[in-house]
Amino acid sequence: MRIPRIYINAELSENQTLTLPDTSFQHLCKVLRLKSDHPLRVFNGQGGQYHATLCDVEKRTANIAIGAFEALDNESAVKVTIGQTLSRGERMDYAIQKSVEAGVFAIQPLLSERCEVKLEDKRMEKRLTHWQQVAISAAEQCGRGLVPIVYPPIELTEWVENCNDMLKFTLHHHSAKPIKQFELPSQKQIALLIGPEGGLTENEVQHSEKQGFNPITLGPRVLRTETAPVVALSVIQTLWGDIY
Repeated sequence: MRIPRIYINAELSENQTLTLPDTSFQHLCKVLRLKSDHPLRVFNGQGGQYHATLCDVEKRTANIAIGAFEALDNESAVKVTIGQTLSRGERMDYAIQKSVEAGVFAIQPLLSERCEVKLEDKRMEKRLTHWQQVAISAAEQCGRGLVPIVYPPIELTEWVENCNDMLKFTLHHHSAKPIKQFELPSQKQIALLIGPEGGLTENEVQHSEKQGFNPITLGPRVLRTETAPVVALSVIQTLWGDIY
């Protein structure tokens, strides 16, 4: 029996009964057509998950009975924050979704000189809400107990100047330095800068270097902006994390 796993933005505790949120009700009761007593897994992004049971299913509402808490041990010890320059349409969604699946710690959307995405404040707020939901859905699907934060977009220069992670990388295909030449510090924190579809300008690369970012390459092929974080995280997790 398939046991659905759902995210609920609420404080959770054992032996608690909650009303199922509308979106979850639509998915579980209308799309999947689940009935009362069907087992679930429930999490709120704060670590771990709960065994639960669907109950009191009506035409428009349903409840869930929260059972035992289950600790999860699937978070990487390497905390990677990605500075992802904005890209168009589904490319940004893909980058966020796959980064969460690959174990990213946090995602910082960035605006750069060659960034083609220009959004007004109201549209940017809607996109941020959408991106965070993409991260939630990815964590829901891949079994993570924590949901990585997607921060509000800021200028690339601001991020690199205020980034305090101990090991900092810029993906730059003109670099000859492979990532495996570096050693992970004891804090196990990494910042990873990824440029837009048109690439970072030379000024941005140089400015990032002055702030301690090391230009690195991941091989002889040029990666798309939405592919780069997936490949980079896979390499990082293989070198220092939990992919083996």
